[in-house]
Amino acid sequence: MKYGDADYVAARNAMRVILKGWAREGRTDTYKALSEALAPEHRVHYHGRMMSLLLADVCRRDSTGPEPMLSALAVNGSSRKPSDQFFELAVTEFHRWEPNWTWERERDAVFDRYRSPVSP
Repeated sequence: MKYGDADYVAARNAMRVILKGWAREGRTDTYKALSEALAPEHRVHYHGRMMSLLLADVCRRDSTGPEPMLSALAVNGSSRKPSDQFFELAVTEFHRWEPNWTWERERDAVFDRYRSPVSP
């Protein structure tokens, strides 16, 4: 799989579906669980750069401006929080630099968005 090719796009779309399902369930889960959910159709290692690229693109496709970042639901197995790349993306592309912004609030906003009966 290479960034932007047909396999990448298919993996990104599958990842988006998985994360929306997690959101409807009101759960976060690990990068490893996300990798396993994508397999065997899409081989994305949970520690690999491809995982970061896909999660960022899922956010870009799913969220604009103030809409919650869907990738907030994928977390590190030990810290139970998203990776540094998530926080960097939150600040640089999604302008989450308000002093009262937290990952937990972002995660809860994702849950609220997808649990509503009119979820996209």
